[in-house]
Amino acid sequence: MARVTAPPAIDTAVAPGARRLLGVPGRAPDPEPEPPPPSRWTRLRTRLARVPRRVWWGLVTLVVIVALVSTYAVTRPPGPPVLTQRDVDTSVQRGIEKQAEADAAAPADGSVAHATIAPSLVLIQTRDTVAGEQQEGSGAGVVVNEDGTVLTALHVVDGSTNITVTFADGTTSPAKVATEKPESDIATLTPSKLPETVVPAVLGGGVAVGAPVFAVGHPLGLTDSLSAGVVSALDRTVRVEGDRKLEHLIQIDAAVNPGNSGGPLLNKAGQVVGIVTGLANPTDQSLFVGIGFAVPIATAGGAAGSPPR
Repeated sequence: MARVTAPPAIDTAVAPGARRLLGVPGRAPDPEPEPPPPSRWTRLRTRLARVPRRVWWGLVTLVVIVALVSTYAVTRPPGPPVLTQRDVDTSVQRGIEKQAEADAAAPADGSVAHATIAPSLVLIQTRDTVAGEQQEGSGAGVVVNEDGTVLTALHVVDGSTNITVTFADGTTSPAKVATEKPESDIATLTPSKLPETVVPAVLGGGVAVGAPVFAVGHPLGLTDSLSAGVVSALDRTVRVEGDRKLEHLIQIDAAVNPGNSGGPLLNKAGQVVGIVTGLANPTDQSLFVGIGFAVPIATAGGAAGSPPR
């Protein structure tokens, strides 16, 4: 009999570190499995790594600018409300009211003029005996120099030998006529006694038709009175007592009466722009009917030694 022997046994043990071969003997080993594809994050990092650095800085700058703009848009204060016609009307009305309040609080022009001239105003009184009868007269004047020289109208003191002046502080003094200008009805007086403080008036310049003016004097014995008006005309010529003609006068509509003669005509700043000399009255009475006249200070001031204006 033939002897049958068993085929050699196949060692299935795998040495450590060796890859176990599966399959049938004599067959090629299975191929190695492919590595898994890279994750999305890995691919993204790879792509980002390829971006140039200057692009990164540009992106960072853009992000910062966007952040700043967003912050400003959120935190900036609200803009002004839309202006409506009602708002405009209300603002205009408030402005008018405020101006009216300011005008009401401000002193009137006449008040300013009077306060300015008051320390320089003088009362002139005359007392003479004519044909055995006592005659008295009064008028106004204004101190124009530091030496106490008083400027007035000539007809107030013309021919008088007894002249008394009373200053604003109550000081009374005899006075004498220093200069006369009959052609303009202007005279100056020199008092023999002066007050402690002599306050000369400020002389102004010319005036225009329509300008506000103030006459200050002692009409009808009412001392220290002010009347207001405007310049009605310039360069007027009138005839006065003694058939004298006065020229280049200022015509005014401020009330003047006996006692105003010789007093100052003022502008709204209280500067002397003329000396009141007379009034016009068709009835030949010494009462005011709406037209008065004053000698311009450019003419009157020359009698007191003031330079031409």
